[in-house]
Amino acid sequence: MRPLLPLGIVAFVALVAMGVGAMLYHTYKPQALTISKEQAVIGKPEKVHARGAATAPVIVEEFGDFQCPPCGAISEPLNQLERDYHNKIRLTFRNFPLANHQFAQPAAFAAEAAGLQGRFWEMHDLLYREQTNWTKSTDPSELFLSFARIVGLDTAKFQKDINSNEVKERVAADQKRAAELGVHLTPTIFVNGKSIVGPSLNPAGLRAAVETALAEMPSQ
Repeated sequence: MRPLLPLGIVAFVALVAMGVGAMLYHTYKPQALTISKEQAVIGKPEKVHARGAATAPVIVEEFGDFQCPPCGAISEPLNQLERDYHNKIRLTFRNFPLANHQFAQPAAFAAEAAGLQGRFWEMHDLLYREQTNWTKSTDPSELFLSFARIVGLDTAKFQKDINSNEVKERVAADQKRAAELGVHLTPTIFVNGKSIVGPSLNPAGLRAAVETALAEMPSQ
């Protein structure tokens, strides 16, 4: 049997391990981000996928990846917020397909191709609802085509658009905005310019952020 390590060595190893753990935590933990007035969506004449009143006092901007499970989990709660708050909240979605998700970019292209026929949100919801199915496929292109039929698209146009420069430019524009804001994880969600991170990134935390944003609105 080997002799036990001296207590001094054990303590040294423990301290090193704690130091490495702290470094990793600070490296990978979600960072709180904010959107400056110059970067804000409000009032910009740009193309952005949004639902909810254009005059809503609360803007929720999401950077999402269609293959990201947490994005799929938060999708319906976000939709429910928009339904619950009616004209007080406006949801916007930005494509941010991660490189480590094999089919995230093709899915983003599918959503944008649907958007060219006015069905972005229908495809958005269907991609998240069926996420566990198409992400297990070796080639989801046929499933994307079936989704196009389900949401009532002209499938010939959809197949032409999905690899078009216009669609690719739309996704690239969203990625450019993400880079400008320092976004590197999905989902990243801003409520009136303040990112929701860590344990607050859940349905209850998002609702609380909306309530806070409404409370901060100047009284009319």
